[in-house]
Amino acid sequence: MITVHHLNNSRSQRILWLLEELGLDYEIKRYQRDPQTNLAPEELKKVHPLGKSPVITDDGLTIAESGAIVDYLIRKYGKGALMPDEASSDYVTYLHWMHYAEGSAMLPVMLSMYLMRLGEAGKPLQPRLESEVANHFGYLENALGARDFFVGSGLTGADVQITFVLEAAKTLGLLAPYPRLNAYLQRVQARDAYKRGIERGGQYDLGR
Repeated sequence: MITVHHLNNSRSQRILWLLEELGLDYEIKRYQRDPQTNLAPEELKKVHPLGKSPVITDDGLTIAESGAIVDYLIRKYGKGALMPDEASSDYVTYLHWMHYAEGSAMLPVMLSMYLMRLGEAGKPLQPRLESEVANHFGYLENALGARDFFVGSGLTGADVQITFVLEAAKTLGLLAPYPRLNAYLQRVQARDAYKRGIERGGQYDLGR
């Protein structure tokens, strides 16, 4: 049985969504953020030394990092779904978006969150950060174009990765200038599997 070590209001929600898309049985072990610091509890370090979520356990394995978990689940249980054939022209594009989401696009989002908390002290960095946000989200907006998904004609693991970035960006007010990305996010969040993941995971509010 797959166990998801699920931290509220975190990236582990994308793993619940993916598991629902794959139609897999799984159990949830829940962890709550500290109400004062918003950090994960120390208990998560008993599962993985970093004490971060998501982490899953499956067949005696403990797997951390969203991209690694998404790739593992799709390869082991997807039966060809949610990723293009490795011999296809879409596969390299798929790899790009899978890694771009956390490797590049998430950084300006996280920095925006930190600068907002710094208040006046963070103002000197604001112009540079706004430039980076526009660079990355303009890139995403143009790359998506008129398509429904980022790779091929259907949902893939790349969309699972990217969606969390967009949700975090929207919470911070960064997504307003990008109508295609807003429409994309609405389509994804309307999926039945996405809604089931929210129901299983509980409250999901990245602004908290």
